[in-house]
Amino acid sequence: MTIHDATPESGTPRHRSMAAARAAQAGASVALEAFRTEIPVETKGGKTDVVTQADRDAQRAVIEVLREWYPEDPIVGEEDDERKTVPAEGPAWIIDPIDGTSNFVRGMRTFGTAVAAVIDGEPVGSAVVLPALEDTYRAGPAGVTRNGEPVSVSRRTDPETCAVCPTIWWDFDERDQYARAAQAIVERFGDLRRFGCAQAVLSNVAEGALDGVLTNVRANPWDSVAGVHLVRTAGGTVTDLQGEPWRYDSTGLVVSNGEIHEDVLAAAQEIDG
Repeated sequence: MTIHDATPESGTPRHRSMAAARAAQAGASVALEAFRTEIPVETKGGKTDVVTQADRDAQRAVIEVLREWYPEDPIVGEEDDERKTVPAEGPAWIIDPIDGTSNFVRGMRTFGTAVAAVIDGEPVGSAVVLPALEDTYRAGPAGVTRNGEPVSVSRRTDPETCAVCPTIWWDFDERDQYARAAQAIVERFGDLRRFGCAQAVLSNVAEGALDGVLTNVRANPWDSVAGVHLVRTAGGTVTDLQGEPWRYDSTGLVVSNGEIHEDVLAAAQEIDG
């Protein structure tokens, strides 16, 4: 008997959260095995938009697990021929086999596999596994855990004690926006961090290590949905550039512990002047 046939609970958020965690772990294990090996690097949309065979192999590992549990569900994935848009109705999965591929190919440890379960476009469970850092984050009905232990967003209220991260990289002809994002952050907050892996920094907000994350661009769903669900489940706030609740198709991604959200939103709004 396969797992997806095992009980009438197979369609519940708890079960989907479990499937997300298993699938993310499978993909992360494949990525870690290829980490710091001589692996060819290709480019996709630009010089800094890189992909490797490890991305493809990890995506296949994720999909194999999901297909065992939910053989009919649509899968939205970054690599190869998987669909690129999130269905507005019904269940689906959003996966990123290696988020932070630029870090991965440079031998830097901040990369991970992200899997989110959505129903009617809204996440109901997610997992982010950062294998080289040995951290696994999971959002389920009982809250957010890191390596099985409960975590939550920070409770810092003074912006000058907070660390905020700009995320989702800008194209070469838009680097002035990155400069404005950095200026808006350093003028308001205690420190700026940048890690080159959106799902990692969203996980950091969910666990209270970072206090905010921002960008003015539209994030791809595979770069964002799993981590956004972690943050919200851990007690944080996520909006678009207008301060409205964020969706997978929103413009801008403004994330905070909730206590400093107006400050993070104001910083994000300055990027476009």
